[in-house]
Amino acid sequence: MAQVVARLDEWLIVELDGLVERGTFDSRSQAVRVALEQLIDRERRAEIGRQIVAGYERTPQTREEIADATAMTIAMIDEEPW
Repeated sequence: MAQVVARLDEWLIVELDGLVERGTFDSRSQAVRVALEQLIDRERRAEIGRQIVAGYERTPQTREEIADATAMTIAMIDEEPW
């Protein structure tokens, strides 16, 4: 596993240590790893969203496709037992 060195503001260290002291994380390293994993996942999902939007901008849905999707949605809701 690679090691990364970063300079952090004191308030971040205090908050980070608080998370460790409360048992939210086993160590500073674990907390930083989890935070980075969540950041990377959020950015990856945002990029996928941007790509989906770009695709619809390049090739917008037709009125027929929208009408079909609306009809299918209504049918699914009508099938619900509520």
